[in-house]
Amino acid sequence: MDEAPDRPDSEAEQLLEAVLAASSETRLPVVLRRLVELACGLTDARYGALGVIGPDGGLSDFIHVGIDETTMAAIGDPPKGNGILGLLIVEPRPLRLDDLGAHVESFGFPANHPPMHTFLGVPIRVRGDVFGNLYLTEKRSGTPFTAEDERRVMVLATAAGAVIENARRHSLARELAVMEDRERIARDLHDTVIQRLYAAGMGLQAVQRRVDDELVVQRIGDVVDALDATIREIRSVIFAVASAARGGGGLRSDILDVARDATTALGFEPSVSFDGPVDSEVPEGIADHALAVVREALSNAARHSRATDASVAVSVGGGMVRVLVADDGSGVSGPGRVGGRGISNLRSRAEALGGRLVLHPRDGGGTEVVWEVPLH
Repeated sequence: MDEAPDRPDSEAEQLLEAVLAASSETRLPVVLRRLVELACGLTDARYGALGVIGPDGGLSDFIHVGIDETTMAAIGDPPKGNGILGLLIVEPRPLRLDDLGAHVESFGFPANHPPMHTFLGVPIRVRGDVFGNLYLTEKRSGTPFTAEDERRVMVLATAAGAVIENARRHSLARELAVMEDRERIARDLHDTVIQRLYAAGMGLQAVQRRVDDELVVQRIGDVVDALDATIREIRSVIFAVASAARGGGGLRSDILDVARDATTALGFEPSVSFDGPVDSEVPEGIADHALAVVREALSNAARHSRATDASVAVSVGGGMVRVLVADDGSGVSGPGRVGGRGISNLRSRAEALGGRLVLHPRDGGGTEVVWEVPLH
């Protein structure tokens, strides 16, 4: 007859085994859900949740167990930290209630919410600071939560602090690894790919000088131009990767947001390109002006030009930042295109920075807005 497997001979050992199992997981969302499940198991609670306290003092995340997703969708938005949940945030100490609805801080439940009466709440601290709270309701036996239930969950909450801190450290380590990988990709792109493309372009130009056939010369020139454009695009990617590795969006991200925001008014999404260290070299004050130029030029194209295509190009080099916004609309002679107050204000601000803003016709029809100012 097979021997029965070894089993923990005490509640403490059972709890330790459960916490160790949770600590083997390094993904924070999974850890938090596992802790809620453990708390429900310790107290025989039908429903459990863990509310993570955000920077504003409310609940930034709410991990729940016991309510299915269909019911949660019918209830609506997750709790933000009002009522009894808010009381635990303001006064982070264990709270045990036989009747939730009888408490003076109770707000009641939204429509479609399951009935809940008994309640047990315990704060979770990580390195001395309150990370969030465990919320448990409705023992399956129908009886109130006991002092023993409270003691068990407090022990779990104490151990949970160390488990959460461990998961946070692993998450940070993964983020750092991703950042290092992005920086490595950027270096490889710059040191290898760009250099090879540049060498290929130089070789083609050398061949071009020895060719008499005009058609071949033209085709080689087109290929060289395409290689130059590819180099600019790769450089743009390099700067974007470097910016992401530093953890900031910067001017590049803001301009992309402005372009996306203009899509509804334009009826199409404008194309956007970058060349040079747009995020790292453009000071904040000048970046604000550049954003205003893109926003105003795209707004004009949407309101006055009947454009069907528009593009934004931002470049940094030679101590200057340059923004070019082009569209294929009615041109600079169209109504509102030259004398608009927005463009006039942007021109004045460019001149105050030692730069310029000009509008001129685009080859093939349309308008180009060119704004450029020195970086220093």
